[in-house]
Parts: sequence; structure tokens; C-alpha cells
Amino acid sequence: MRRAAVIVLDACGVGALPDAHAYEGDAGSNTLGHLAERVGGLDLPALQRLGLGSILPLRGVAPAAEPVLHGRLAPLGPGKESTTGHWELMGVVPPAPLPTYPDGFPAEVVAALERATGHRFCCNRPYSGTQVIDDFGPHHLETGELILYTSADSVLQIAAHVDVLDEPGLYAVCEAARTLMDGEHRVGRVIARPFEGSPGAFARREGRRDYAAPPPGRSYLEELQDAGVPVHGVGKIRDLFAGVGIDVKHEAGTNAKGIAATTRLLGELDSGLIFVNLVDTDQVYGHRKDVEGFHTALREIDAALSDWLDLLGPDDLLILTADHGVDPDAPHTDHTREYAPLLARFEGHGGRRHDGPLADVGASTLKWLSGREAPELPGEPFV
Repeated sequence: MRRAAVIVLDACGVGALPDAHAYEGDAGSNTLGHLAERVGGLDLPALQRLGLGSILPLRGVAPAAEPVLHGRLAPLGPGKESTTGHWELMGVVPPAPLPTYPDGFPAEVVAALERATGHRFCCNRPYSGTQVIDDFGPHHLETGELILYTSADSVLQIAAHVDVLDEPGLYAVCEAARTLMDGEHRVGRVIARPFEGSPGAFARREGRRDYAAPPPGRSYLEELQDAGVPVHGVGKIRDLFAGVGIDVKHEAGTNAKGIAATTRLLGELDSGLIFVNLVDTDQVYGHRKDVEGFHTALREIDAALSDWLDLLGPDDLLILTADHGVDPDAPHTDHTREYAPLLARFEGHGGRRHDGPLADVGASTLKWLSGREAPELPGEPFV
């Protein structure tokens, strides 16, 4: 009757990976390090006590006197995606980079989308998700053409004003697009982006949905299920795994809802895995380079962490990590190729340092909750 909680602080990278120079603009990236400098020092007392400042030098976050297990984790495969980052945490390493579209989607793909959905599209290029609705929203309202765009990541995104296409209609379009985007065009995610408001005051709604490609291999989540361990996904976790390995989805489109769901589950569940994505540091603040908003979101997580620690017992495992970076100092607004932090609180951690692959998180979760290991999957347990 053990529990584990894996909390992904989306985009909270802690330094450039050795191959970051191969990704344009990512050399020297360090999301939390540069964020700390930009805001004059981070104010994160709970994370500091656990050992965030013991992982790397961070302005405002001193090394802990008695840290939990701490270190940095790296992907084994290519990319800097939310999808692949979460897959790797659970032992799924993509064999090749997922397709990206720096020049927009090919004409044959757009034509196929139009045939499959019955809609026409505008934009079709890499774009900031907030800027694209400002720039193309009026045209969309006038013509009814849906806003099709991408980013440096392997994503196909479709935005629609709810007065032009309601949320269920947008989801149906994205489901059709997900089916179509296969083979060489098997993007990591198709994302529905509903918005509302009037020109000059457009705003995204909370109804975002991610339609991920199924993981290209077996994960530690499935190992847990086979061991009879229930798996709860909070936020976009279920979407990122296309439902594979997730028993119960807990909706949480914002950090506030994700934190509330996590607190509730820690108070209610006697056993199982609580796998959480806290998204605001990425989609709300990171891509917009809003360093003050990013810091505020981290402080809210830090306050919640104090509550979570009070809800944990000696048989509970808590892991805090990330999936990639989104460095405010990068010359672009996309994800950055970085290490993920690792803080793991459990009985017998010894305060030691542990550096390894992201998959060590899944391996450790399986070992803690079931006593089993899965030697055919990457990763080694640190518990």
C-alpha cells in the first residue's frame, strides 16, 4: 500500500545538454538559472529545503543543509518536446526525431486536412500561440478559415474562435487531423486551441486539448498497471500518452486546478501513482518570456509543496522534475534542450546526488510501488 507522486514542473530546465548547440538558439540555455538572474533571485523556500539549490547554483536559492536525493536528468533520445520528455520519464525513448515543419505544412497535407475536416485553413507557419490569434483572429472571424500553425516542436495546432466553431466542433476537427497525421507526418501532438473575445482582446480558453501520438514502445506506466498499481494522470498527462497506461484522468488545464487535484488525491488515495503536469510555467509564462509570471507560478507551486509534504508518510515517494526548458534568454520563444532537475523525497534517500537519464524516474516509481524492475526498459531505480 505505497504511493508515489511524480510532479512535472513543465519547462523548468536546469542547464544546456551537451548537444544543445545542435538546436538553433539553445546553446548555453539554463531556464531556472537565467530566470533567477532576471528576477533578482528566486523565492522558493520549500524547494530550497529539498535541495533545488544543491542541483546547480541559483540566485536566491541556497544549497540545502539536508537535501533529499537531487541531481539532473537527461533524455536518451532527440528532441525537446513535452511529449517525448514525458515519454522518456516513463521509459519510452523515441527512435528518431518527430517531424517538424519550419516552413509550415506541405500543400498536400493542408489539402488532405481540408478534405478530412470540411474546413479551410489560414496562416500555416510557425507562430507564437498568443500572437497568432491576434494576427489572424480578425481574418478567421471574417472568413471562417481555421488558424493552422506549428512551432519548433512536432505539433500541429488549430485555433478557432468559439463563435466560429464551438469547442466540440474544434475537438472533432483535431481528432480528424490526428488520424490523418500519421506515417512520415506523425507529429507528436495535434493541439486544439479554442479562444474567445474581440479583435484586440482575444484570449485563449481553458478548453485546450492535446491529441498525442501513442508512445512508440512499452512504458513503466504499463508495467505499473500489470503489477496492479492504479495510475492517475493529472492535467495533460493522459493526453501526452494517448491514454496508454493511464487508469484515471483528472482534468486540470491550469496550475491552480492541477495543484488542487494533486492535494485532493494525496488526501484521498491509499496507493498508486499520481502523475502530474503543471503546465503554466510553459504555456502561460515560458513561451511569452514573462519572467515575473513564471516566478509567481513557481512560488505558488512552492507553497503547495509545503502542503504536500505534510500529506506524505514514510511509505510515500515524491519526485519533482521537468521535461525540457524554455529559457527566457534564448533568442526564440520555443522549448530549449536542457537537463531536467531531480528532487526525490523518500525514506532512505540519504541526501545523495543522482544524475542519470529521465527514465530513472519511471524505473524508481515501479520499484517503489511494486518491488519490480523492468530490465528491458531504459533507466535504473534510485530508490
